[in-house]
Amino acid sequence: MYERYQLKDLLKRLKEPRKFIQVITGSRQVGKTTLAEQLVQKLSFPHIFVSADAIPPSDSIWIEQQYEAARIRLHSLKAKELLLVIDEIQKIHNWSEVVKKNWDLDSRNKTPIKLLLLGSSAILMQKGLTESLVGRFEVIQLPHWSFIEMQNAFGLTPSEYVFFGSYPGAAAFIKDEKRWKDYILNSIVETTISKDILQLTSIQKPALLKNLFELSCKYAGEILSYTKILGQLNDAGNTTTLVHYEDLLNKIRMISAIQKFSGSKVSVKSSIPKWIVYNNSLASVYSGLNFEQSISSPNIWGRRIEQAVGSYLLNQSRIYDFELYYWREGNDEVDFILKKNKKIITVEVKTTSTKYHKGIVKFNQRYKTFKNILISNESLTWSDFLITDISQIFE
Repeated sequence: MYERYQLKDLLKRLKEPRKFIQVITGSRQVGKTTLAEQLVQKLSFPHIFVSADAIPPSDSIWIEQQYEAARIRLHSLKAKELLLVIDEIQKIHNWSEVVKKNWDLDSRNKTPIKLLLLGSSAILMQKGLTESLVGRFEVIQLPHWSFIEMQNAFGLTPSEYVFFGSYPGAAAFIKDEKRWKDYILNSIVETTISKDILQLTSIQKPALLKNLFELSCKYAGEILSYTKILGQLNDAGNTTTLVHYEDLLNKIRMISAIQKFSGSKVSVKSSIPKWIVYNNSLASVYSGLNFEQSISSPNIWGRRIEQAVGSYLLNQSRIYDFELYYWREGNDEVDFILKKNKKIITVEVKTTSTKYHKGIVKFNQRYKTFKNILISNESLTWSDFLITDISQIFE
């Protein structure tokens, strides 16, 4: 079974003395439960692994019961420590308060129970962590699978990764595109939006949110204003509502409206966004084209590759804590801008030619850049870039 790279980091943390609650967050079906299952197989001390998936939301006593079971097992085994793993904990109302009470109790009593929490709803997980568990937790964010992970686990080619994306559960269906599309739409999109947004937050216009999501996927990799989006939506709304809905979709790692780079934060917030999906499959299922149609059109395939680069950078930005932008003035454009502290890196994606582009020159004249990266067929190819360690380019 393929192991995600975060496993080593998590194992290292759990070998340390009990100090923090460990939390794994990420989108649905990116391997959180599988990662935890692989983890407990490598532990040198006992564990209890439970899931709140089928527990009534009001049953917070269930969490108390799991803690008591962990304490009893710890003492009966005369173990030096024990790991309690609770999956889908965000489904229990008031979960963070119950966890806080028991964590603090064990801390006072010096009971060596370590805790690992898993949650698929980033919205509810973050709310519980920041409201009740401040200073008590560390987070491992599980991004969407990268190309190298999909290649190692399922043998995907670079082109297959660009079109079919990186949901591991969908990899088995890429030879049957109808079945693959049905899986993405029904098992991923519908489940994620319904369970992680519509059931958990107050949404006055659910149809508008769904329309925004579909349209942003259709225009993935393109610059499109909220005003123009409103003009293509069936449901009436305003830009403030759309910005709020985009924020929710971004929190659950579905889409992101990255902003234009500027020296002014006010200008950034008022800019026209460039829409990027976190997983390439989301752009493909709403394109209306199949794999062969997409790859045979240079213009369409070029946009797909640019979107794939943007998706990789977007997911990596959540791990390595850098900001992601684009830049455009008039006809001059830079595809992606990475900013970490005072370091600014430009990334240009050229799939047809490396002819002179004055946009990158103008940007460098205006801003002091740390590095300028060109992705092209002649030097650093897009498939090479997708296996690049992004953390190292800031060094």
